[in-house]
Amino acid sequence: MENVWKKFRADLTRPLFMDQVQRLGRSIASSGEREYRWVLKDVSLEVEPGGSLALIGINGSGKTTLLKVLSQVTYQTAGTCIVQGRIGALLSVTAGLHPDLTGRENVYLYGAVLGMGRENIRKRFDEIIEFADVADAIDRQIKFFSLGMQMRLGFSIAAYLEPAVLLVDEVLAVGDASFQQKCLRRIGEIVRQGTTLLYVSHDLASVEASCEKAVWLSDAMVRASGPTKDVVTMYRTAVEKNATLLTSKEGVVQVLKADIYAVDGGQLRSECEVEVALTMDSPQQAEASYFIGISQGPAFPMFVVSHNAQMPAGEFEIRCQLGYLPLPKGHYSLWVAITGYPRGRSDPYLEWQPLVSFDAFGPDRLDPPEGVMVLSPIYVGAKWKIS
Repeated sequence: MENVWKKFRADLTRPLFMDQVQRLGRSIASSGEREYRWVLKDVSLEVEPGGSLALIGINGSGKTTLLKVLSQVTYQTAGTCIVQGRIGALLSVTAGLHPDLTGRENVYLYGAVLGMGRENIRKRFDEIIEFADVADAIDRQIKFFSLGMQMRLGFSIAAYLEPAVLLVDEVLAVGDASFQQKCLRRIGEIVRQGTTLLYVSHDLASVEASCEKAVWLSDAMVRASGPTKDVVTMYRTAVEKNATLLTSKEGVVQVLKADIYAVDGGQLRSECEVEVALTMDSPQQAEASYFIGISQGPAFPMFVVSHNAQMPAGEFEIRCQLGYLPLPKGHYSLWVAITGYPRGRSDPYLEWQPLVSFDAFGPDRLDPPEGVMVLSPIYVGAKWKIS
């Protein structure tokens, strides 16, 4: 793609007289120009045959539109877009599936759309059905499949009919965890076989595992591009700046101050003893449950510690000493929540939210001691003090 622009006509208003009068007034005020919105602005990217590229960014940044332009579902307003080879696109759960045809018929239909002969499709048919795990329902109409079954069949068809270019939008989230792992393994296999991959996902861990390079789209423009780890780090940092709350104004309890530091006074580092200090203000005394967690970026925490205790009225301090920091080198966020529902309200005392971010120093990865097999989630001992 070179200097690609794409615009859509503004959403239609309701066909009511007053709405049409207001729309006419805006049109006259803008010298009669039609209202458009740009969804791609001067986007350029290049992927070599056999390469893998991830597209990341918030919803509405233009990722899906870019894939639709590549697959010629829609066309660019300006710029150049060239794709060499057969394209297999999975842009939605039911992409390429006809609801009134059976699963078997859809496999042959999709293969025909990709330009494959029936004999080639027949050779891959058993692998497709086995991977999708829909053998018992393959002769049933697609409209009677569950959403997860449709997604499994759609991905399996797109991945096993050997396209030269595979476009995968955020569809794996519909599947269960085990199938997502199967999909990621299959994506790795087809990339190693020479298929070019363009992958859209909000799961940054799968992005880092699947793609060599990444492009960050923001406000319809390319914000950054390069090695996946570098681009993902920049994206996480930007999201954290928007999500991090130094003081909380929502909920019954307000956070006045939040801090995390090494107990020995040095840098925060892998496996050191750390203490979390929180200053809060509560309008009432009550029984409460306190939760502290740490995540890499504003996502689900990697581990959580909790404590049940009386919450005092007025300004109070929480100190939580963690036995060790089970984290490799990286940038992390500290999360806090307080539950126990006050009278007359349906929300908790403090919603689960990131309060402060910090850097940990140490090795790039932490391995268990030699001969030790890790079979359980991370456990971190914690000592609490509320005053």
